[in-house]
Amino acid sequence: MAVKLSNIFSKAQWAIVASVFVAIVLIGYLTFFTSNHFDKPSPFTFEIKDGESFTSVTERLYDQTIIPSKFNFKVAGFIYGAQTKVKAARYKIQNDISYLDLLDLFVNGPADYLRAVKINDGQTIKYLGAKVRRDVKIDSTAFVNLAHNKEFIKSLGLNVSSLEGYLFSKTYKMYENTSPEEALQLFYKSFTNFFDDKLKQRSKEVGLSVHQVLTLASIIKGETNLVSEMPTISAVYHNRLKIGMRLQADPTIQYLLPGGWRRLTYQDLRIESPYNTYKYSGLPPGPINNPGKNAIMAALYPDKNNYLYFVAGGNSGHKFAKSYSDHLKNVAQYRKWLNEQNK
Repeated sequence: MAVKLSNIFSKAQWAIVASVFVAIVLIGYLTFFTSNHFDKPSPFTFEIKDGESFTSVTERLYDQTIIPSKFNFKVAGFIYGAQTKVKAARYKIQNDISYLDLLDLFVNGPADYLRAVKINDGQTIKYLGAKVRRDVKIDSTAFVNLAHNKEFIKSLGLNVSSLEGYLFSKTYKMYENTSPEEALQLFYKSFTNFFDDKLKQRSKEVGLSVHQVLTLASIIKGETNLVSEMPTISAVYHNRLKIGMRLQADPTIQYLLPGGWRRLTYQDLRIESPYNTYKYSGLPPGPINNPGKNAIMAALYPDKNNYLYFVAGGNSGHKFAKSYSDHLKNVAQYRKWLNEQNK
């Protein structure tokens, strides 16, 4: 038997029910859809960190007075289903934004999202500039110029001509449109964290400054990608430095070529530059790339041997020699191998 709704409540009771319903709707609207004003410059930059919980985001928004109520924001997040959907990014929050609009910003953007950027072992500042432009939208020209800016470098506590060699190779997480200053500070901080007091003491033991260690490490990395032979190549250069013999390191010539790496000619070896280790004794003025951990450790801990020469061994690695006559034999074998590959 059907029951009419009009028979359930009296007109007065219906008025009360309607009033309560309207009040709930009005409170909900005022709570979640009306604007929240904050007394800060607008837009306000707010970062959600990688793996940060919704509760942590709520706490920080409240602590920075961007939202007036943690409870209301959490309820809005539940209604929106946003607790697990907010993304790690750097956001620009406009003033007078509602809870739900703020949640929509955190879920759908726009924002500068967190990206992975890898500095490869042996990467130069020039090529790193192209990478950060592609991966995180940093102005490559500004990045490269700042890496050679004396005042900026001095602000890091360094007295060198560029940050080549001091940008530590690893994978970083960075926000898109990060400033060149912030990016370079991040890369350099990783180097200072790695090159601790123990390694500084070791550099003194081998008779090199930190700058010279990085310079030698960059040459070692330029010579090989094989971690196993890095200490052997390091020993060759340490042995040469001890007797005043020129390093004659091909990577230092490659560094001078404007068009990038290629097979060297005898004319290339005549290039006038302090980086030309065929013309000048000792280490060049600075690193020729940003060496990684393995090359740096090889520079600090070379093998103990009497090798003075090495040449590519063909398929992989190098062949080492103590005397020039043995070195010429290895060179002849390498040239024979090259000719066979060209047939």
